[in-house]
Amino acid sequence: MITKLSVNINKIATLRNSRGGQIPNVLEAALACERFGAQGITVHPRPDERHIRYQDVFDIKKNIKVEFNIEGNCREQKFVDLVLANSPAQVTLVPDELGQITSNHGWDTIKNQSYLKEMVALFQDAGIRVSIFVDPDIKMVEAAAETGTDRIELYTEDYATNFKTDPKNALKPYLEAAHVAQEVGLGINAGHDLDLNNLPYFAQNIPNLLEVSIGHALIADALYMGLESTVKQYLKALQ
Repeated sequence: MITKLSVNINKIATLRNSRGGQIPNVLEAALACERFGAQGITVHPRPDERHIRYQDVFDIKKNIKVEFNIEGNCREQKFVDLVLANSPAQVTLVPDELGQITSNHGWDTIKNQSYLKEMVALFQDAGIRVSIFVDPDIKMVEAAAETGTDRIELYTEDYATNFKTDPKNALKPYLEAAHVAQEVGLGINAGHDLDLNNLPYFAQNIPNLLEVSIGHALIADALYMGLESTVKQYLKALQ
């Protein structure tokens, strides 16, 4: 099984918004990533539209052929309406707080289980695959399965941080979480701070890793290597 690469293009939108106008063009960037071999495009719209704008979501949905993953805070009704209006292949539920710079924790799937069950059912009834963003905690993975979700996305910042000094121990909680996910029938995605240095080891050792969503590091690498070369390097790292 080859793990799919979904390119998060939020940083392209951040650069565009810093100047105004349409340069760089977010849709063109998404289409380029698709053309260069990415199997998916990810966006994470936030209420203040500081990077991805809601109109970007509609434009991308109309034009790409690969899987579209919209991630964000389902506690925002505007986000829920946006997802339902675009019917992406997948929605990833992330417990962001208002104004948060970037995602920094997974759901407490025990405390929020009743709520998450409702949201999972809402999106699945619309034909959308659901993934819940979780920390590599066995109890959170088991409780995620109780919500009826199709997949989980493992939050990988701790792995990326600790990989530099101790790859084996950095991977350990993720490996344990992945085995539990397999046992309870959940598909596994992963994302956050994965890059060309730590991605191969993670992908080679996590069983049933279906998809990684990578944005910040990939777009940063593209500044030096070019977008086409960078996407291909990340695809190679997943093989």
